[in-house]
Amino acid sequence: MNGMYKRNEGADIRLKHRSYENLCLFSFILLLKSVVAWSVVFHDGTNWAIVQTELPFFILVFSLIEWFAAKRKVLYYMLVNFCMTLIYFAVIMYYKYYGVIATYHSLKQAKKVTHVGESALSLLTPYYLFLFVDIALFLVLIILSKYGSIWKNRISRMSHKVLSCMISASFALCVFNIWPVHASLNEIYKAKSMGILNYEVYKVVADRLEKEVLIAPGDISQEEINETKGISPIKDKPKFHGINKGMNLILVQMESFQNFLIDLRIDGQEITPHLNQLIKKNTYFPYFYTNAGQGTTSDAEFVVNTSFYVPKDEPATSSKYMDKQLPSLPHLLEENGYFTATFHTNSVNFWNRNRLYRAIGFERYYDQVFFGEDDPIAFGASDEVLYSKTSSEMSILDDQNQPFYAMVISMSAHHPYHLPEEKVKMELPDRFKDTLIGDYIQAQNYADVAMGQFLDELIESGLWDNSVVVFYGDHQGIPLTGLTGEEKELINSLLGHNYGYTDMMNIPFIVHSPSGQLVPVINTTGGQIDILPTVANLLGISLGDQLVLGEDLFNQERNLIPLRHFLPDGSFINDKILYMTGNNYADGVRYELSNNSMVEEGATASQFSATQRLLDLSNSYLLQLPDVYSNQEGQRE
Repeated sequence: MNGMYKRNEGADIRLKHRSYENLCLFSFILLLKSVVAWSVVFHDGTNWAIVQTELPFFILVFSLIEWFAAKRKVLYYMLVNFCMTLIYFAVIMYYKYYGVIATYHSLKQAKKVTHVGESALSLLTPYYLFLFVDIALFLVLIILSKYGSIWKNRISRMSHKVLSCMISASFALCVFNIWPVHASLNEIYKAKSMGILNYEVYKVVADRLEKEVLIAPGDISQEEINETKGISPIKDKPKFHGINKGMNLILVQMESFQNFLIDLRIDGQEITPHLNQLIKKNTYFPYFYTNAGQGTTSDAEFVVNTSFYVPKDEPATSSKYMDKQLPSLPHLLEENGYFTATFHTNSVNFWNRNRLYRAIGFERYYDQVFFGEDDPIAFGASDEVLYSKTSSEMSILDDQNQPFYAMVISMSAHHPYHLPEEKVKMELPDRFKDTLIGDYIQAQNYADVAMGQFLDELIESGLWDNSVVVFYGDHQGIPLTGLTGEEKELINSLLGHNYGYTDMMNIPFIVHSPSGQLVPVINTTGGQIDILPTVANLLGISLGDQLVLGEDLFNQERNLIPLRHFLPDGSFINDKILYMTGNNYADGVRYELSNNSMVEEGATASQFSATQRLLDLSNSYLLQLPDVYSNQEGQRE
């Protein structure tokens, strides 16, 4: 009996050791993975803060496994390890393109990755796969029956007293990491201070506990918006009002097109010769910025057509806004006798465009079914096919007894900018080959060539002379966080200064008016949010009671534009600088719009507060509109 007791006691000690070994082993493995994630997202993979913020979370979760699981503990360890690895991997990949921390809101859109697989793969650096090496090894071992039966069935125990101490201490450390910075607006600062996994859990819990407070409808008015932005309404007849009354309206949204490409040359070669000609003969706004969110192209469509901001944590096209009949440019123009249509070579179901077009009121859409799948680039027919078929269809619309509004959305210059060889029109120096910068320039050069053909067709058909035609970029094309050191040097040499956030968010805005009355260059700061009121003024259409967050750029010289997504919450652009939030307003940074240089002045705390108010006004107004569509079928209720 005594010998048997000793043998059992020895077995218990070995089992306890095995439990400690599992906890230590998997914590160490995940700590190595957190170093990889931190090196990419925070550019710091050797900081003791990693141990302080990430390790308590691992110990907390693994201690809970030890407490509740009697059998198959290694299996649970592996499942948790796999889930945490996926989170780290998603955070890395998302940050590389968007420059912000992915949360569960972003991960809900993961199925979209299957549609943009090449774009996602282009962000992948081989050493990121290091995150999954241990999982592959464990799977090999567990398949082997010799080890698999032991790992699946062996029972191991740790003292509940010890586990209680470990759970309490690690939970306290997690709270200690989270609480001091929970009120910060800067997601990246919060994730670094809390730890990535703590931040992910905090985000889920906070969103469940924090009830959204909406501004009462009676407190939302155009006067309130103007006062918040610090602008005065135009009392007399606005400049250029109605100079294009009764004419067609054509908006051309250019995929991933950034303003630095305008008039840029490489070894004497123009990258965008046709757009360069456009800005010389029409009205050009050099200080114009994207308002798109994580829905990128479709978010730009939303902002341009509604003059409202995208929601905070999800694409506008996936939000509750899509259950509403939104105040919009198509609705406004339809009320004034226009036929409205939108043209895009991708499937209308991607990014829920079917819901978007229904909510904002386009009478007809032309998508992949209309354009076909011949001559494909990116996710649909090429820009040449888009423009050729669109110009023919617009000529038919022009023969009707009413003006039309057509939105044309290009797509060939989509990230990662891999053109078929026969579409490459521009030969670049060797230093640009096999780089994102080189691929981007060649893709935009091709898009410009296709645009040139479209312009010729508009002129030949007579549409150029009886239409207001607007050109603008949809969102950034070169993500600042996704560049290698070599690529940063390349783009810096092209620009003559360090490529920065002011360059990344800057898109062109060009307006063609057949009247010939507009001035050639307007330096007023603007954004996609301003397009609706600007074109409505040219067409002589009153906004009436329709609320807009933007302003008519031909009649205002001041502006204040909140930036949502791609930069931390609270960031904004005013007349001179781009302000980017720090932990709070006081430690934010300011960049001169003209050259991206850091400056000390140019933004105020009142502007910081005003931008938050503008976003709240936008969100509150839209969410309190009555629902008119069902979520599932998209039918009127």
